[in-house]
Amino acid sequence: MRAHRPRVVCVVVTCDRVALLTRCLEAVASQRHRPDHLVVVDNGTEPGVAEALATTLAGTGLPHTLLPSETNLGGAGGYAYGILAARALGADWVWLADDDGRPGSPWTLGRLLTCAADHALDVVSPLVVDEEDPGRLAFPLRRGLTWVRRREQLGTDVLVPDVANLFNGALFSAHALDVVGVPDPRLFVRGDEVEIHRRLRRSRLRFGTCSPATYLHPAGHDDWAPLAGGRLTVLVPRDLTRRERTFRNLGYLTAQPGLRWRRWPDEARYAWYFLLQRHDAQGWRQWRRLSRQGRREDFGPPPRAPHRRPATAA
Repeated sequence: MRAHRPRVVCVVVTCDRVALLTRCLEAVASQRHRPDHLVVVDNGTEPGVAEALATTLAGTGLPHTLLPSETNLGGAGGYAYGILAARALGADWVWLADDDGRPGSPWTLGRLLTCAADHALDVVSPLVVDEEDPGRLAFPLRRGLTWVRRREQLGTDVLVPDVANLFNGALFSAHALDVVGVPDPRLFVRGDEVEIHRRLRRSRLRFGTCSPATYLHPAGHDDWAPLAGGRLTVLVPRDLTRRERTFRNLGYLTAQPGLRWRRWPDEARYAWYFLLQRHDAQGWRQWRRLSRQGRREDFGPPPRAPHRRPATAA
């Protein structure tokens, strides 16, 4: 009797980046072990997604579903929408991708499936590398007390256990999704991946990064500000709206079981950054207001600094 071939559904979330989406779709469709179905969640308003999907997949025989959203659900909401659709399609495995990244080779998905089988993993991530310099990691990986930034630092290890970049080519089993659920749409942008990683650790599911499987992505260094000559960093997005949401979401995360230990190191690092390094008391006060808002689980509009009446001459 032939063994059951696991059904893999790939979920791609996009927002107003048709050219990048097309590049991603081409890489997905060229996999030696192709997914059984492709789901694209369109959060944007830019036309052309349906045409790009039809044109890119023409002649491939790859079934696909387009889920347009009249509301921008953000990355977290988009993945939640796509994952639920994939589970409804009977997925045994759900392969998550975003529009600005792509599989690094035609063997990425096959290697992830093999690694999951060989190591009994519930979730497995590829090695996310800088698209401009594939020898460098797009996002550093922590191994013990050190950060790995180059591929050669991993040596010959096939599996890096208990570490994963979850929304850049990660493969989730249906069982894992039943246990940890879908991303929290309230987080919208920033923190959603950390929150799922928190759930994974608490679930005791087996997960890790498969180093022979690669995923190309722009390097994510621009929003990180160095401290102590680069030995420490803090996340300070350049975009003001993303910065507000990031600070609020980090506050929320540090109030959750499994991440509460991070609150005081964050307090120290951001005080260092704003007060000692930037001499920006207003920025520090903003960070504290938004962090408190997140810890209160208040996902309304960000609080504003109180209006201060100008001092009058005596």
